Amino acid sequence: MEIKKLLWATDFSENAGLALPYVNSLSEKYGSEVHVIYVLEAWGDFGAWYGDYDQDEIEKIQVWAREKAEARLSRVCEEHLKGCRLYIRHIAVGDPAEEILKTAGQEKVDLLVLTTHGEKGRFHFGSVADQVVKHSSVPVITIPIKK
Repeated sequence: MEIKKLLWATDFSENAGLALPYVNSLSEKYGSEVHVIYVLEAWGDFGAWYGDYDQDEIEKIQVWAREKAEARLSRVCEEHLKGCRLYIRHIAVGDPAEEILKTAGQEKVDLLVLTTHGEKGRFHFGSVADQVVKHSSVPVITIPIKK
């Protein structure tokens, strides 16, 4: 088996961080290129808002969220992925499962790594992990969270 590229999906939660030892180990063992993805919520998809927000305000929020995500991805990569030969950061906007699968296809990754739950892990298996596992065309490693 050869893993030239792997994709780790994160929501920056403590749960998502549980996948880091696996990402590091796999990247070191196979000399893999590591792709890290964070998916921002699509603010325009929520329909009616409470209160009155104009499009400029929504765009300002989205720009702020992207800047924060870029800073956090840089910090994660610098602090936790030092053993990686190469890491590439991705920020997408939309449905997390769809964006993870789309990025995996575009980048032609060999393996996906994610935890069974992100930040809102109330069930045995989260909805994003469930959709990724069901629809991925490449192997997926899911890391269970601690209860």
